[in-house]
Amino acid sequence: MLKKRDIHDSQPLYDHMIHPDVFPFVRHKAASIDEYLFLTKQTIEAEERGELISRTILDEWGSPIGTISLFDIQDNAGFLGTWLGKPYHGKGYNQAAKDAFFNELFFELGIDRIFLRIRKKNVRSTKAAEKLPYVVYANETRKPLLDEINQGEDIYNLYEISKDLYTFYTVRTAAETEEQHLKEA
Repeated sequence: MLKKRDIHDSQPLYDHMIHPDVFPFVRHKAASIDEYLFLTKQTIEAEERGELISRTILDEWGSPIGTISLFDIQDNAGFLGTWLGKPYHGKGYNQAAKDAFFNELFFELGIDRIFLRIRKKNVRSTKAAEKLPYVVYANETRKPLLDEINQGEDIYNLYEISKDLYTFYTVRTAAETEEQHLKEA
């Protein structure tokens, strides 16, 4: 489902990224495949320096279909950025990728907090974030951070995922699943 970023995945990822329903919401845009190759190389190098964590999202056949990353890492916290190719929207890949990525971040890499900055005009991402029981709307609780991210022309809402709340949710979900299996047995 996820793998470390690899320069060899650049062409299919670039082809997905340039779709007009995807491109406006990609953090690091590229106007050509050469520029995308350069950005991918920079991403890999930045991860080696500990500045970000980035993975390629794969479909069930191992084909690259999008990316998921944690940017601007400071104090064991960072900002989530994810995108999927248009043919993969609404098919469960986004949630599966987030589950795998969050587990890696929280339980293997020592991240404590994930922030989501979502453009107010990005209704699709807002609805997706608000469906997750472990996501907290943070415009009031993280006002200085909200003010910082809203200094450009785009206006964002801020959401937060803490390791504690995510862990509570995953443990509770596992217990409910186990209980359901016992009832069915």
